[in-house]
Amino acid sequence: MVNRPFSGRAFRFDFTRLRAVTSPRKPRNPLLRVACGLVGVALLAVMVFFGLFVGAAMIAGGMVFKLMSQRGKPAAARQRVVEGEYHVVRKPVLPMGS
Repeated sequence: MVNRPFSGRAFRFDFTRLRAVTSPRKPRNPLLRVACGLVGVALLAVMVFFGLFVGAAMIAGGMVFKLMSQRGKPAAARQRVVEGEYHVVRKPVLPMGS
């Protein structure tokens, strides 16, 4: 009998071994569980800490870039004034219902 991979039947991949390899499992030892939890919390704290620094550096860099790009221009050229006419619209008075 010749083994032909896609001959008439649909090919199905067996995911049971892949799930067994990639599924997270907690260790049975209570001390090891606590240690893994502490490692996870410490890793999360380090990621948040560095994320805050990267965010602050991006904001500071943007502010410096904006200030440097406006450095040689006069103050009047930097301001944008929008002129227009404004009318006060009164609230319509509804007749009193009886």
